[in-house]
Amino acid sequence: MHNMESVTPTMEVRHLSKDELWQVRELALQIFPITYQEIVEPEQIDYMMDLFYTPENLRKQYESGQVFIIIYSEGKASGYASYTPLKENGEYKLNKIYVDTRLQGKGLGRILLNDVIARIRKAGGKSLQLNVNRFNKAVGFYKSMGFVLKKEELLDIGRGYFMDDYVFEMSLLNA
Repeated sequence: MHNMESVTPTMEVRHLSKDELWQVRELALQIFPITYQEIVEPEQIDYMMDLFYTPENLRKQYESGQVFIIIYSEGKASGYASYTPLKENGEYKLNKIYVDTRLQGKGLGRILLNDVIARIRKAGGKSLQLNVNRFNKAVGFYKSMGFVLKKEELLDIGRGYFMDDYVFEMSLLNA
């Protein structure tokens, strides 16, 4: 039997400063349209890109308390996430989590989400909520990570566009 050496890619997760938010925009330009191409109209994707990912709007999100983190695989920016405290009572919201579509299924999303959970726990967080499009294949990922369906929500995001979402929640107390 040959002794096969397993090669595990090097992963690093880092907190981003305001000056590093351009990395989130670069990744979003690649990942976001592909993620939604089969479930959202192209015009709505363009609108959401402007709403969430212009340099100015990323800066505003950062300044309003959103924490951005990025995962590097083999030294290359490969995914990002952001979260915010919702209330003083320990509830947090996962605002974004996206991994390079070519690298999905390799555990990066799990590493990124576990990093977010660890950071929130360290900050005294008690629960983590997220919204996900009902038709997004990530629904199964969130369930596998221990999130539970809390409710369904139709969010008006302006210009006649809506996000048809599930709201999932994970308790961080006994996990």
